[in-house]
Amino acid sequence: LQLVESGGGLVQPGGSLRLSCEVSGFTLDYYAIGWFRQAPGKEREGVLCITNSGDNLEYLDSVKGRFTISRDFAKNTVFLQMNSLRSEDTGIYYCAARDPRYSFACSGLEGDFDSWGQGTQVTVSS
Repeated sequence: LQLVESGGGLVQPGGSLRLSCEVSGFTLDYYAIGWFRQAPGKEREGVLCITNSGDNLEYLDSVKGRFTISRDFAKNTVFLQMNSLRSEDTGIYYCAARDPRYSFACSGLEGDFDSWGQGTQVTVSS
């Protein structure tokens, strides 16, 4: 299984970014995919997750109404659309897949995910 994130960069407060997580070696029909982030000096935390059936779950109150998760089966890609970005959104963003042999459900816990991408840096600064 392989997951590759892209789309990170430097953006001003209030701006937008769309992160992509392209997966290979498996299809999105069977896997829950989560987005996590790790701010400098902090632990990695769950942001949003999408189940194999398309249900979306949020794990951070701070991103409600600003971040959305979606997927494109044809591209085997999961997206994280981030709007109204704030300096506290700065960090490395990771996508991860949960082995369907154990669960199809989403989770905000990194220990529940089995395969990870390398991460993409998001910096929100003026």
